[in-house]
Amino acid sequence: MNATRIIDGRAVAARIREAAASRIAALGFTPGLGVVLVGDDPASHLYVALKEKACREAGILFVRRDFPADAPPSAILDAVRAFDADDAIDAILVQLPLPPQMDADTVIAAIDPAKDVDGFHPENLKAYLDGRGGAPGLVEAISALLDEGGAPARGMSCVLAKSPVFSMPLETMLERRGLPPTDDCRDADVVVTALGLPGSLAGNAIKPGAVVIDVGTTRVLGKTVGDADAASLEGVAAALTPVPGGVGPMTIALLLKKTVDLAEARRNGK
Repeated sequence: MNATRIIDGRAVAARIREAAASRIAALGFTPGLGVVLVGDDPASHLYVALKEKACREAGILFVRRDFPADAPPSAILDAVRAFDADDAIDAILVQLPLPPQMDADTVIAAIDPAKDVDGFHPENLKAYLDGRGGAPGLVEAISALLDEGGAPARGMSCVLAKSPVFSMPLETMLERRGLPPTDDCRDADVVVTALGLPGSLAGNAIKPGAVVIDVGTTRVLGKTVGDADAASLEGVAAALTPVPGGVGPMTIALLLKKTVDLAEARRNGK
């Protein structure tokens, strides 16, 4: 078995960000992104800071609303609805996870579907599953990384995820690529892990030659780590996304692209 190839998410993301910035420069108006951040989770604050930096560099208006972890759910819903009504805001992002007392599905459902930048609003999710709409940003990011990692055109896939809201569109994308799901990752040519359990995916749990996409991110001793045990996967996986430097940069790049998509659609009345 050859050495495991590390999929460079930063390089792919840089191309997407450059294209988004060029589109923004030609728009004739400033697209706006509204972000709701609840609680003090270090990873969430880091991600929002990176998103803010990327948006400002690309020329996107970035407006954030921060709330303490014990904020009442009504305050979060009010913030989302205020963004819904704000003509300067073309796209809305609620940073997940939310504190336990808040129902994420309810908050996401409060977003205007035409401003749902993540693509997980029930209407947008159904449209994608039915073949009528685009993929959620995270799913699109994973698909692009599979292209970069040389994933096979046919085979099996295995998705390790806690949330069906995430796993359903992901499995749909994989099936459309010719990679239907299996419950046993040892039979899968593509493995996507999004459990948030550091080092939980080891080399003996996958099929030799599989492409592994690591979506799991956890802060451990001040560092961001993934689900993949990279050391034991070395020489077993054909390709692997690193954490950091894999899925993370791609989600930020796709955030810029999709904010521009929503801004153009909204302003053009589509």
